[in-house]
Amino acid sequence: MEEIGISDVAHGAGPVELLLVRHGESEGNVAATEARLAGAEVIDVPARDPDVHLSDVGQEQAKALGVALSRISPELCPDVVISSPYARAQQTARIAVEVAGWPVTVTTDERLRDRELGILDRLTGRGVDKRYPEEAERRLWLGKLYYRPPGGESWADVALRLRSILNELDNPARGQRLMLVCHDALILLVRYVLEGMSEKEILDLASSTSVLNASVTRFVRPSGVGPWTLESFNVADHLTEQNVAVTEHGGDANVHPQ
Repeated sequence: MEEIGISDVAHGAGPVELLLVRHGESEGNVAATEARLAGAEVIDVPARDPDVHLSDVGQEQAKALGVALSRISPELCPDVVISSPYARAQQTARIAVEVAGWPVTVTTDERLRDRELGILDRLTGRGVDKRYPEEAERRLWLGKLYYRPPGGESWADVALRLRSILNELDNPARGQRLMLVCHDALILLVRYVLEGMSEKEILDLASSTSVLNASVTRFVRPSGVGPWTLESFNVADHLTEQNVAVTEHGGDANVHPQ
């Protein structure tokens, strides 16, 4: 068998760093929290989900993220930034990159979009219980990973499209340092994929942790090959350091099958 030298390994190595950023607080986040607190069945969002913009707070969070990213040494800055096509993620990515002064173009990939909710779109938990009691019962029975609402996606479906994009990005031609700007469920599911989590492990994480708006999660792989290592998760210190509000808009914590 032919011996592979260090130079050959380096030549064929893929990315060495992966940053995952949740979008800043959106108008939809605010509307969903208000609806839940009011006991409403329907979330009064100003637009369809892909078109919902950042709130004023979310824009400040994106700017604070950009300031934090500007402190990264030029040779260590991501050379690829890919965003969910949803407006709130694109806004976050573009504001942050502009403030950071990075010479990189933000591109989009539909595989980074938020989970499709189908007939449950715009409904609160109370709304689902009242309007679709059979779906509420089925959701409890199956649990978050495998429950697929009619017309929507399960978390397993989302993980499948994430496996696709992560595999595509795992080659030297796509860049050495990557930043993906997306949504809370996707960040949890990237961990599920890259860390080889079980159903119980990802649901335990989801039930106990909300991914903060404009937070950063970092995976590293110094050799550019093999498994990734989680270096940090859900970090939002850059917001408190700049006196910007830290917001927590998580999903339903009742995620385990019952």
